Amino acid sequence: MAKSIEHLLPELYQIKKLIDQGHPALKSQVLCEIPVGTATVPIHALTLGTVADDSPCIVFTGGIHGLERIGTQVVLAFLETLLARLHWDISLINTLQQLRIVFIPLLNPAGMAANTRANGQGVDLMRNAPIDSPEPVVWLAGGHRISPLLPWYRGPEDSAMELEAQTLCDFIIDTVFPAPFSMVLDCHSGFGHHDRLWFPYAKSRLEPIKHIGEIYYLRELFFQTYPYQNYWFEPQSQHYLTHGDLWDYIYDIALKQNRTFLPLTLEMGSWRWIRKNPRQLFNLLGMFHPIKPHRINRVLRGHLVLMEFLLHATLSYKNWLGDGQNPDMAERAKARWYHGE
Repeated sequence: MAKSIEHLLPELYQIKKLIDQGHPALKSQVLCEIPVGTATVPIHALTLGTVADDSPCIVFTGGIHGLERIGTQVVLAFLETLLARLHWDISLINTLQQLRIVFIPLLNPAGMAANTRANGQGVDLMRNAPIDSPEPVVWLAGGHRISPLLPWYRGPEDSAMELEAQTLCDFIIDTVFPAPFSMVLDCHSGFGHHDRLWFPYAKSRLEPIKHIGEIYYLRELFFQTYPYQNYWFEPQSQHYLTHGDLWDYIYDIALKQNRTFLPLTLEMGSWRWIRKNPRQLFNLLGMFHPIKPHRINRVLRGHLVLMEFLLHATLSYKNWLGDGQNPDMAERAKARWYHGE
């Protein structure tokens, strides 16, 4: 007997439930619809706060890789927290008069329904952008065009971007870029023993992003404000290079449009979940998702401080970003991550 969409995608119905509750502060938008089996399901953008173009904006995304359900759940947990606070928290109510917060919790519903990393066409959305690394990448894992039967498939040469990837790019460019300052936290899992905050470039170990000083200063602010956390904050390129990274691609468009846009990726370290529960290796989701309920709850609450910090850093960008020129911070960043080059 075929499983229902509700059974395959409980996260989608969690999103629908939040929308149906009709909270007056929550605005919803269907960005596109994706085939899942014989049905089509929406990709939602949910927004809190002002829609004024002169206000800063932060975006929380998840579910780009279908196997990484915990990313979607972390984004939804933060949204639920904010909605609950709006009933009593005057500081949050005031914040939303000056800030826009966007949630795109589930970008790859077909992949999540099928328990696959790729989308319904077998394409890895984080290898799908029309951008190539000028440096050698890891074979297969860095992105390839051999076959959708292999993981990390980029899609056919010279083909259009996948609908999910193009939808995300269009939304960020059209809706987020008009803000004077914007930030993204894209939630993933499945790498290492530690929770990591990665920033572009994924395409180069040699070329820092233009805003490397601002990224370093943001890191310093986070560690000064919350000195007892355990995140590793670093460029993704310290670990591996890839072709087709969506955030590299969107960041480069932001540069061409003279936008201040800082994309971050939260890479939740799932290997420690496996170390504590080795039987997860026999579960399809086990490499990417904490199986036991108490560990799921721990993860869902564990990143609220980070997300709250980024929210307030976005709101207060004028107080720390300054004129956008941080030569001292840029030199410190290059010394730390690029060996002073």
